[in-house]
Amino acid sequence: MPNIKSAKKRLRQNIVLRERNRSSRSFIRNRCKNVIQAVKEGNVDEAERLFRVAAKALDQAGAKRIIHKNAAARKKSRLSAQIKKLKQTPN
Repeated sequence: MPNIKSAKKRLRQNIVLRERNRSSRSFIRNRCKNVIQAVKEGNVDEAERLFRVAAKALDQAGAKRIIHKNAAARKKSRLSAQIKKLKQTPN
């Protein structure tokens, strides 16, 4: 436990920020899982709709430094590639 006043405050801030970041990362993971699930089901329209929501969440998290911008771009690219592959498969 910290003894110095500023260290105690830093600890309190870190706890709040850690919970906020965990919540945001969980939100992002769930949005990405929803897209992947729609792709597995073969539902192109639903996958595209969910991808837009996931892309927005990833961009916002990247801008706020919750995840790295390149990590957000990589996740968006991979989701987009899955949707593109689904579109190209003959029904």
